[in-house]
Amino acid sequence: MQRMFCKLLLPHCATKSQPVQTAHVFRALYSSKSKVPDKPMWDSINYDKLPKLPDTDLALVEQLERISLVEFNNEAGLVRLRDAVKLANQMHLVDTEGVEPLDTVLEDRECYLRRDEVTEGNCVDEVMSNASKVEEQYFVAPPGNIPMKKRDKDHLSRVLDSKADTDDVV
Repeated sequence: MQRMFCKLLLPHCATKSQPVQTAHVFRALYSSKSKVPDKPMWDSINYDKLPKLPDTDLALVEQLERISLVEFNNEAGLVRLRDAVKLANQMHLVDTEGVEPLDTVLEDRECYLRRDEVTEGNCVDEVMSNASKVEEQYFVAPPGNIPMKKRDKDHLSRVLDSKADTDDVV
């Protein structure tokens, strides 16, 4: 990849023995358009500004298990769930003021749109014939690969209660 890049764009580019120079040349080409900083920027996280973690009740845990096909029926599972929410909550601290929304990851290229004109139509039967299962002219998504087993709700309630007793803040 590095050699191909060098051969195509810069004939006198660095070789395998000089990868730093190649990276520098590559960065120089795109630095004016890229929104990624040249060096990492480290900020400490102010945990006081993060939103409060939602209460983890039995209904929420069962819904998340059903949707994600991941079991949270023990303390390790609940800790993993809460840690994931804490990590996602850090996104609230990102200052996005003045940042334009991203239309495409190809920020250095013009992405042309075509006209929205109907060229063919009335092909519902042909399109639906491609689906493995259809109900009332809607595609039916395949079921999850592992069905969740019904288990004792008392067990999950005990795990939630014991975790709430020992839960510490951040």
